[in-house]
Amino acid sequence: METALPTQSQSPSGPLRGLLADAIRFWEPRRLIYNVILAVIVVVWLVASWPHFRPAFTLHSLLLLGILALLANACYCAAYFVDIPMQSLLVGDARRRYRWLLWLIGTLFAVLFENYWIVDEIYPFVQ
Repeated sequence: METALPTQSQSPSGPLRGLLADAIRFWEPRRLIYNVILAVIVVVWLVASWPHFRPAFTLHSLLLLGILALLANACYCAAYFVDIPMQSLLVGDARRRYRWLLWLIGTLFAVLFENYWIVDEIYPFVQ
């Protein structure tokens, strides 16, 4: 009689896979909120200073804006490098509070960086 093989491997990647799945369940739904916040800031800048930005609104500038959006999402992925190791140190409510605090600080940093980039790098060069 043959014995059934276990469906899950006992490899060391098992716990890591669980930590990664838990991180994905937390971070990915909040990525949409992060992107909406950053997009709203861009729209507010454009609407508030439309006459100033009108000449710079070209297909090339939209391509650059898309590249900056991709870079913002790449920076969002940095949370995984902090979250996954910290999952083994914190449990329960402490982990939830820590994750929300990490998301809030990261989002506020992205908002600050986005406003700096618009004011210092983009706005002065638009004629």
